[in-house]
Amino acid sequence: MSRTKIVATIGPRTNNADCIRELHEAGMDIARINGAHANREWHSATIDMLRRVVPNVPIILDLPGHKVRTGDLGDGRRFDAGEHVIFTTSTDAPDAKKIPVSDTALHENLAVGAVLLAGDGAITFTVVEIKGKDVICRAGSAGTLQSRTGINLPTMPKTGLLTDRDRVLIEFAKDKEVDFVGISFVGSAEHVNCVRTSIGRAWPRIIAKIESQDGLDHLEEIVDAADALLVDRGDLSVQTSLESMVMSQKHILKVARCAAKPVIVATEMLHTMIENPVPTKAEVSDISNAVLDGASAVMLSAETAVGKYPIESVAMMQRIASAAAAHEQAGLDHQVDEGHRSIPAAVADAVALLSRRMPVTKIVAITVAGFAARMAAASRPRQPILAVSNDPVAARSFNLLPGTEGIYVDVQFSRTSTDHIAKCLEILWRRGKVVEDDLVLVTSLSYPKSGNRMNMIQMHHIGDLRDALHWKGAPVGKTIVRER
Repeated sequence: MSRTKIVATIGPRTNNADCIRELHEAGMDIARINGAHANREWHSATIDMLRRVVPNVPIILDLPGHKVRTGDLGDGRRFDAGEHVIFTTSTDAPDAKKIPVSDTALHENLAVGAVLLAGDGAITFTVVEIKGKDVICRAGSAGTLQSRTGINLPTMPKTGLLTDRDRVLIEFAKDKEVDFVGISFVGSAEHVNCVRTSIGRAWPRIIAKIESQDGLDHLEEIVDAADALLVDRGDLSVQTSLESMVMSQKHILKVARCAAKPVIVATEMLHTMIENPVPTKAEVSDISNAVLDGASAVMLSAETAVGKYPIESVAMMQRIASAAAAHEQAGLDHQVDEGHRSIPAAVADAVALLSRRMPVTKIVAITVAGFAARMAAASRPRQPILAVSNDPVAARSFNLLPGTEGIYVDVQFSRTSTDHIAKCLEILWRRGKVVEDDLVLVTSLSYPKSGNRMNMIQMHHIGDLRDALHWKGAPVGKTIVRER
């Protein structure tokens, strides 16, 4: 099991059963689909294929949000430095000389002298004239725009928290039972709560993408409101500044870690491998530092969606992340956490200490919604974490947590006894997830009351439990549990 999880974006290069299976074998832990690309039929077919081929892999569906994108450009639109490029908001018959954009009010929100950015800031356009619905710009450098390329408008006002397309995709995400939705340009807890209200139930969970100054300014409240975060370094570097991006990433990871919320670090992590079979040393350093700073997951975008080496990219990222995690673990083994602020925090600290002081082989977090699993994972123990839930959707989502495998069990969790804990351990034994020689550390919530979300620790040798509780038969070995 990977300690730092790998998110792979599924695109034209990889949306077939063989490729998805190979991505998973190479190290893909979570699959991502970008809702800004392709159409509903493509998204639906891809989700169905993922559920069929890798049923335990969580799925993230990114909502397009307010980001302006180019329309259909066929094989792309090439331009030279200094050339005039015309963006249009017109919905009339296409004009081959103009580039259509998704925001029909773009021409109303720009003025001469405004700067538009594409390619995560690599390409700049300066507005020289606005004629009706046409925005005439001068290209700052040569380049090519592809269909549905994001156009960044740092000075453009945002109106409304959710677009109509976002609302449609939220309903689609619910119907297809995806595990997470990613929301773009989150600037407040209000934005997260608006999406949660639109979802109207526990799933899908919400990943808040931090990619603007507003997101940084309101980071603490966003962390509290969201289920996970994603650092979109492309837009973040454009919306703030390139030179501050690394410090912003470190700050986001630190704040989220204190709240035990997982964070995905994304954008150009193995950008070279879109076209080449090996990464640069800088890319290796980038991934390693993200892991050392506490990233729960690192993400591949174009590398696996359209790149030439999708399987190799996942395998390379897995090797780099594993090496960094092993290095980090050596230091953590001698680290003692400071202070206890609450019963759950004290229990989490005790789990961390016991897992380093005792010959524990596995940590079992028995949890309905995931709090105990998140707290255990936040301390980054050496041992794998088996996060057990009687909610199949929750169990699948736990695979986002570092070093954690989510496992669904069909067991009623008691509020008046701890009998379900032994039942869960027996199921893990029968599935081959734990074996007789394992010393397991179990953390859970017993006799739940308000505020006590994690208040219990047990340690067991599985062989002793098997004898004491008269478990009959033999384990069946490792199996893939197909969940809904």
